[in-house]
Amino acid sequence: MDLKTQKKELRKQIRQIKKEFAQQDKLSQSRQIFSFVEQSKRFAAAKVVLLYWSMDDEVSTHDFILKWYKDKTILLPCVVGDSLVLRRFEGMESMKEGEQFGILEPVGEIFEAYNLIDLMIIPGVAFDTSLHRMGRGRGFYDRLLSVAETVKIGICFDFQLVERVPVEEFDVPMNNVITPNGFVRDEQE
Repeated sequence: MDLKTQKKELRKQIRQIKKEFAQQDKLSQSRQIFSFVEQSKRFAAAKVVLLYWSMDDEVSTHDFILKWYKDKTILLPCVVGDSLVLRRFEGMESMKEGEQFGILEPVGEIFEAYNLIDLMIIPGVAFDTSLHRMGRGRGFYDRLLSVAETVKIGICFDFQLVERVPVEEFDVPMNNVITPNGFVRDEQE
């Protein structure tokens, strides 16, 4: 089976599990994941953090963003064509529905100083213990991650941590992954 087919099959498997995953369990596991994020030395030291405004089937970020945006600069990606641009989250009044997926996105100035980002917290369809990530297949995050030289932490539910993610040359690995059970590798690696 070629890599493209392997990725398609894995996405299909994860999508099916997500359909059966109760909303309450999703929120509970999301709180556990962000408890580990908050305990992280990297997060404590970070001044500028890239997050994402979660969709219903992802680790929920809304409460975490609302809790921290006044203490740290929180950047959120916005879809523009085939790319992600970053903008600062400045409260719910700064959000509007995005152009492609109906996800809320911040309005305002585009943030381009990638060298100032201290930590990136990244969603994915699946991750593995070798810290590889598989997204939804459009390459949005891979393009962004390839130009940002900073610590990248993937976050996912337990069932999204798999034995092996099919990897292509353009796939950008994480520095770590957090599940509801904690870090996949020692936090300082």
